[in-house]
Amino acid sequence: MKCVQLDSGVWECVADGPRDPVTNKRNQVRRRGKSKGVAKKKVEEEIKKQEDHGVNSKTNKNATFEHVAWEWFEVYALTGVKDSTIRNRRSSVKVLLRYIASINVANIETRQLQGIFVDLFKKNLSPSLMENAKVTANSIFKYAVEHKIRVDNPVPAVVIPRKKLTVEEIENSTVEEKFFERYELEEFLQMTLTEGLPNDKEWFYLLAFTGLRVGELCALKWTDINFDENTIRITKTLDMPDHNMRKFKLTPPKTMAAIRTIDVDESILAMLKTHKVLQAKIKLSTRKGIEDYHEGNFVFCRQNGYPYSSRFIYDRIIRLIKKTSITKIEGPHILRHTHITMLTEAKVDLKTIMDRVGHEDSKTTMDIYTHVTENMKEDATAKIKNRYGDILNLTVPKGNVIDM
Repeated sequence: MKCVQLDSGVWECVADGPRDPVTNKRNQVRRRGKSKGVAKKKVEEEIKKQEDHGVNSKTNKNATFEHVAWEWFEVYALTGVKDSTIRNRRSSVKVLLRYIASINVANIETRQLQGIFVDLFKKNLSPSLMENAKVTANSIFKYAVEHKIRVDNPVPAVVIPRKKLTVEEIENSTVEEKFFERYELEEFLQMTLTEGLPNDKEWFYLLAFTGLRVGELCALKWTDINFDENTIRITKTLDMPDHNMRKFKLTPPKTMAAIRTIDVDESILAMLKTHKVLQAKIKLSTRKGIEDYHEGNFVFCRQNGYPYSSRFIYDRIIRLIKKTSITKIEGPHILRHTHITMLTEAKVDLKTIMDRVGHEDSKTTMDIYTHVTENMKEDATAKIKNRYGDILNLTVPKGNVIDM
């Protein structure tokens, strides 16, 4: 290592670092400091960094967070993830760019990132959006480490702030809020018959008695329904950016577990047969008058053949719930959760339930299953007592007292 004191009094040290692994070009590491010892230490630290991790501060000096983030995103978008997931990741990148866009990605520390999430919390960003932002940041920094742009990933140590629940919120937040009780389901489904708009009955009976996700419902085609074997095959979900019917996309499910075939009650299939006949009549009367009619063969479609969006069905269920005495104002997922309670009460085992609803792992499913089975245990105890109460009489007859 060669060190010299410059005219300004500052010391500069130079030494050879690891050669370029591709070109074998010489790599000189040059650092300055107020003293010879400081400059020398900087050179040694940089050389060690390059030797241990392959990170070259000189070549990466222009690697801003924004540059690396979009470089990562371009690759991520080509990995086959759902379009909706890509949109979520893009949104998270934009959130992070507000804070650290122009900072060199190698210089960003955990403390700085923690400050970002504290600020997002103070601005009342939802927990799910903050979680998405952390997942995105983690992927970006992991990419930076893998591509020798920085040494470590500062994200895992970041803590997402959480709102402290009040006693009232804890008491009011129960598993029961996630599904309809039997009497609530009955009232809701009755409302689809008396106050429902076109397709309401078919949508909500099908969701309640199959456990389909609303995206899976929107993507259903008549070829997915086997009327001979009383089954429905789920192989896809529907994504509709900006709720524009002409921009819809059919995508594979997020996991392999979501690809499944389920058996369906005959009464539900009879309802769908009637719906199919009506749909054919509507198509026959309107098809010629619509220039861009979409021949998609969807089970549920508009008069122009295009499918409905999940948001459209969400608005419909909210409309109906508000007409009932039910206080659980929830989207279509509440019917999926209700179906899980039906299966549990019917004593279907957890593995079969998970397979039917297309879950590999789900805390919500586990919570509902555990809650219902616990209640069933209580019912079982009461039933045993009613039937065998006389045997449970443990009063010891006089004269048979045993001295201990």
